Amino acid sequence: MFEQTFKNIDDLLYKDSGADSELDYIGQTSWVMFLRYLDELEQDKADQAELKGEEYTFILKEEYRWPNWAMPKDADGKLDHHVAMTGPDLVQFVDGKLFPYLAKFKQEAESANTIEYKIGEIFSELKNKIQSGYNLREILEYADSLPFRASTDKHELSHLYETKIKNMGNAGRNGGQYYTPRPLIRAMINVVDPQIGEKIYDGAAGSCGFLVEAYEYLYQRMEKTTDNLKILQEETLYGKEKKNLAYVIGIMNMILHGIEAPNIIHTNTLGENIRDIQEKNRYHVILANPPFGGKERPEVQQNFDIKTGETAFLFMQHFIKSLKTGGRAAIVIKNTVLSNTDNASVALRKLLLEGSNLHTILDLPGGTFTGAGVKTVVLFFQKGEPTKNIWYYQLNPGRNMGKTNPLNDKDMETFVALQKTRPETEQSWNIKVVDIDETTFDLSVKNPNTPEEAALRSPEEILDEMVYLDKETKSILNAIKELI
Repeated sequence: MFEQTFKNIDDLLYKDSGADSELDYIGQTSWVMFLRYLDELEQDKADQAELKGEEYTFILKEEYRWPNWAMPKDADGKLDHHVAMTGPDLVQFVDGKLFPYLAKFKQEAESANTIEYKIGEIFSELKNKIQSGYNLREILEYADSLPFRASTDKHELSHLYETKIKNMGNAGRNGGQYYTPRPLIRAMINVVDPQIGEKIYDGAAGSCGFLVEAYEYLYQRMEKTTDNLKILQEETLYGKEKKNLAYVIGIMNMILHGIEAPNIIHTNTLGENIRDIQEKNRYHVILANPPFGGKERPEVQQNFDIKTGETAFLFMQHFIKSLKTGGRAAIVIKNTVLSNTDNASVALRKLLLEGSNLHTILDLPGGTFTGAGVKTVVLFFQKGEPTKNIWYYQLNPGRNMGKTNPLNDKDMETFVALQKTRPETEQSWNIKVVDIDETTFDLSVKNPNTPEEAALRSPEEILDEMVYLDKETKSILNAIKELI
């Protein structure tokens, strides 16, 4: 039912002249689903208050609640066509009244960690792009048919939402930057092994894949006490995101996974001066796949000790500075960070090796990221002590990676298992930092354990075999002729 409902909504958006890409589809679906979710959340809280003999104060005014503007129903529980807006009236209400009303919550909320603030943020950033009020009426009816209350329903909805994010990434263009393959994220989290009570951070949160998977990892392993659940919900997962659409998708993704008021801030992470980061701003665990290939303006570069226009290198400095001493990080980054000879690359490698234990480098095959034209690695490090040894692992799934052959959890199993002991194998090896050239700090991926290919035969050997095979063929042909 869920999957068909999502498909029906997509079909209506495809027909509408206002939404013209996979990115638009998920953005428009998100604001509708968010308001539907918010209504269910409010109803749940009102029911709980009633059981305690208390009165619940609704966040939204009567006029702007889902049952009043989106789905007014008659005594039989069917849409009341006499009351329900449709066509131009509906679009006019959404654009002229609903969105401006909801956007104001950003100014009025007590703090950024409240659901009220998230409402204001979302509706300040998004615009309704559905131009046909008749299409919008049908979309609202489909959204209303989705059950949000049971945990099994939320699980299925969150799974479908993740699929939509993945499809958006596969659609190419800038959609790919929002999606990191979930098997890779799960492997990174397994290695870093966050614990309840630790603060986990992603400064380039995108669709919040790392934070959602970290939530699942902790939820499955922790003792389900009221205190632990509160800590996990409110004091564990933190993120920042610059792009409007990614921010909204990330918030929605976390909400569907059960995080009521996500600690995601809509800001340009690189706009912060890293010299201002204090101990209270630091985290125990950092998991991220920052955008690479972008260029930051000179005034942004002034926020960093190592000046460079490359966004990924600026993010690396931000992450190192944002880690507590003893904190662990797993960062996806393009592999040229290991070998580029420009001053910024050399300085960044020196900074990382001297101030952190870069214990593991995972080398990913081309095609791991749909649409990305560069090869990537994952850097695993712990802040506080210099690096002495680095274990490299060259991932080889045994097939060409791509849209039809994506990374899966089985591909990552050997890496996760071996990482604990970091042995030498055909796909893994160790290097000592004392053996690295101190002028370049080159950390290139060069596997010394690749099995040697069989030596090529000499031309004489090949000619001898051809003569022998030629004689054998003639004798077979003669035998056949005698039979005829």
